[in-house]
Amino acid sequence: MVVQQYRDGGGARAVRALAAAGVIAVTAGCFGGDGGGDRGGGAGDGSGQRSVAADRPLDLLGQAADVLVEAGGAETRTSMETAAGGTRVTIRGQGAYDFRKQMGRLRVVLPKDAAGKDAAGAEGHRPITELLAPGALYMKNRGAGVPDDKWVRIDTTGLKDGNLVTGGVTDPMAAAELLRGAADVTYEGKTELAGVTVHHYRGVADLGRAARAASPQSRGALSAAAKGFSKDAVPFDAYLDEDGRLRKVRHRFTFSSDARGPEVTVVSTLLLYGFGLPVTVTLPDEDAIYTGEIRQG
Repeated sequence: MVVQQYRDGGGARAVRALAAAGVIAVTAGCFGGDGGGDRGGGAGDGSGQRSVAADRPLDLLGQAADVLVEAGGAETRTSMETAAGGTRVTIRGQGAYDFRKQMGRLRVVLPKDAAGKDAAGAEGHRPITELLAPGALYMKNRGAGVPDDKWVRIDTTGLKDGNLVTGGVTDPMAAAELLRGAADVTYEGKTELAGVTVHHYRGVADLGRAARAASPQSRGALSAAAKGFSKDAVPFDAYLDEDGRLRKVRHRFTFSSDARGPEVTVVSTLLLYGFGLPVTVTLPDEDAIYTGEIRQG
């Protein structure tokens, strides 16, 4: 394994609240992966020589979002794991995302408990459809009193977390843009992911720095997150292929569910594949947006 360090000077009740029908307690005004596997780096290339991937990790991570924009669309799988009070909840999603338009469509599935209920306590809650757009999150089949044929629209720049955890899915572009704030990066060497050779980097991203370096479409949401999280430092593991495309990233977000509550950690994992895929996202008309009262989770 190749390990090299780089620095850039410059209670169960809480979990259920997070995974309520909202998906992560949107209406309660609080916000908060695949938590396991792939923790270690793969073996080096055996040549004894330092690769470009090892020499310039900060540059490569800082450019990861730009490389994805060049790639266009991609398929994605997501998971978001929250643990508190001995209870662990994982929310999973799958769909596609267009990095040029910064728009995507995902199907988000809430977990069920032993009684066959989802994390919000509803019997057989249907998967939630989420549409991601710059500055906005749309959700259908949200529950909590929202009619089945209506969408809920949320201004992500007004969320304390900038929709990094609120929707149960970290916006793929925001996940990549967070790497612009990378520091204290360790190159862990090469490994293989779904048959593709990738370079594994481990480090910490600073939310404020990432927000300042982000694209205009992502800056508002990341700036909100920089103010809302209890910790600006976001540990991450990122995996880039030989073309510099982000194939997998895992972030660990920390926040307080309320002013007096304990800190909660959310592990968000994003997988990207099928690059070049055409992605079509049609946002709902205004008359399809629900404007009534939403029940608290």
